[in-house]
Amino acid sequence: VQLQASGGGLVQAGDSLRLSCVVSGSPSSNLAVGWFRQAPGKEREFVAARKWRNGDTMYSDSVKGRFTISRDNAKDTLYLQMNSLKPDDTAIYLCAAREQRFGAIYTSQTNYPYWGKGTLVTVSS
Repeated sequence: VQLQASGGGLVQAGDSLRLSCVVSGSPSSNLAVGWFRQAPGKEREFVAARKWRNGDTMYSDSVKGRFTISRDNAKDTLYLQMNSLKPDDTAIYLCAAREQRFGAIYTSQTNYPYWGKGTLVTVSS
């Protein structure tokens, strides 16, 4: 499974940004895909995830209500729509995947064996 994240950039607080994660190498319907982020000097943390087949989603408390994860089956792409961005959202955002069609969504990075390179999001105050 290969993943390619894109869409990061420099924005101001309150702005919106949409990240994309293109998935290849495996039928996306067999995957759960997650977004994680890592800020300078901090540990990597879970942001959101979605099971491709049934659409189940999960969000961290810090982004719930502001971020939305969605998919485009035709493009094998998962999106992370980020609204009302805050300076605390500044981080490198990475998408990750695991082979999973059923069961609970995992939030630990150790459960995701496939990772793409990150995309940097910087939110200025």
